[in-house]
Amino acid sequence: MKMKKNNFTEQKIISKYLKTLSLNKKGTFNFENDAAYVNLPHKNYKFTVTTDTILENIDFFKNDNPKSIAQKITTVNLSDLYAMGATPHSYLLNLCLPNYITNDWLKSFCYYLKKIQLKYNFYLLGGDLSKSDNLIISSTFFGYINKNINVYQNKVNFNDDIWISGNIGESKIGLEIIKKNFVISKNLKEYFINKYLYPKPCKLGPKLVLYSSSIKDISDGLIGDLKKMLNNKYGALININKIPLSPKAKKIIYINKKINIEHLLNAGDDYSLIIVSNAKYRNKIKSIARKNNVKISLIGKVTKNKGIKFDSFLDINNIKEYDHFS
Repeated sequence: MKMKKNNFTEQKIISKYLKTLSLNKKGTFNFENDAAYVNLPHKNYKFTVTTDTILENIDFFKNDNPKSIAQKITTVNLSDLYAMGATPHSYLLNLCLPNYITNDWLKSFCYYLKKIQLKYNFYLLGGDLSKSDNLIISSTFFGYINKNINVYQNKVNFNDDIWISGNIGESKIGLEIIKKNFVISKNLKEYFINKYLYPKPCKLGPKLVLYSSSIKDISDGLIGDLKKMLNNKYGALININKIPLSPKAKKIIYINKKINIEHLLNAGDDYSLIIVSNAKYRNKIKSIARKNNVKISLIGKVTKNKGIKFDSFLDINNIKEYDHFS
């Protein structure tokens, strides 16, 4: 995205681009104070807090559309809130901006942020601005949930069902296409790159909290995140044919030897949900997903024997888990 360079100041960024993201909420003081306050929607609610940082050349590329970067910083946080069963409320935004960032870039970035805010009903409380050699964006999101509900990510029980929302692996395929690791048709290329650039959170979490043992979003890959949920206390038996892949992803696996099911089982950034639930809630979970037009797949069971096993030739030891420091 080629843009003309512009000079700007901290105050100009705040007044021209960021103030509109407050949505005129009283506690923001229109960004004229050094802090803000928030009111819970009701006395029976408590706050849920999450934070994430995305980095140039790790989570996105320098020339990515600023709308995509806005989508990513909000999705990674919204996904965490929804996995905790929380409803979004507000957020803080810290921008470390390199010299190549322009007024046009900021205009596009903030315009899309506001569009996302209005869609998911949350607003900007404030944040911080700084200069940097590379673009770094950090955000802390606040949500709310009934104070009597506690959602855990690693409390499961023997013989619980294991569900997955949506499809997995599509963002990974998009990234590999961007890296030019393989070539495919134009239509497939556009589809997968769009999945990488514009991930979306799954909003089912708050609707499933009463029927789930644990919920976790897939940010670091299905295998790695499921192992965290099992917490070295239980294992899982996974039906490989039930792993949710889109028809387009299956086509890629069929026509391209550089991508296979092992690659996609631990690919991150899809932001699907792993839901572990007692089998007695099976019909309820299916009904909630259907009413909310969300694809959901029952992929396996929690077992007493530790480790993740497949009902096929796949060997878990051949699947590399994602780690931020590896």
